[in-house]
Amino acid sequence: MLFWIDTLIVLVILTNLNLVSSSRLKVCIRVVAVQGMLLGLIPLLMGDMHVSLRIMLLSGLTMVIKGMVFPWLLSRALRSANIHREMEPLVDYTTSMLIAVGLLAVVIWIGKQLPLPVAFQSPMIAPLSLFTIMIGLFMIVSRRKALSQVLGYLVMENGIYAFGLVFAQNEPLLVEIGTLLDVFMAVFIMGITIFHINREFDHIDADRLSALRD
Repeated sequence: MLFWIDTLIVLVILTNLNLVSSSRLKVCIRVVAVQGMLLGLIPLLMGDMHVSLRIMLLSGLTMVIKGMVFPWLLSRALRSANIHREMEPLVDYTTSMLIAVGLLAVVIWIGKQLPLPVAFQSPMIAPLSLFTIMIGLFMIVSRRKALSQVLGYLVMENGIYAFGLVFAQNEPLLVEIGTLLDVFMAVFIMGITIFHINREFDHIDADRLSALRD
């Protein structure tokens, strides 16, 4: 099981690197969808050979919501906004990739020093969680398009979710489902907001909204 967990962790790390290096918003949405599907598979491998019905339900809900529902909502927002690329990010893509690689090295070091209350099956789960959270925050502050910032929010939440996977065997299912529904509502509201911003101002550049006057 450890081999497959580590394989999924490496793939999630690659999706993070892909996100900060791509300007095509449609590609970024698909990458976030793949990331959600990969995270949904991890709970199935975290336990012993026996997988409980609760874990299977959590995994299925995660893959449906993060891998299908969220991308569908964001794709609709993308079509309504009629944009395709993040043309002028606050941090260019080459620099973004270098920063991401630097963050990865930092979180691997932090993960080795971090005292954890329970034993992880893979030592890379904690660095993966921290790296994904940092990439999400970086996308929020370094991209101009509101849709890119929503993707950053989703990636940050994926990192928090990944860290919570180690406790998946003990957490009440209602708490886990409630968290997923909270994120669903947040993304749903963000999609509506993006639609109205684009309809009123003919753009979704968040930095330009700070210059609005009465």
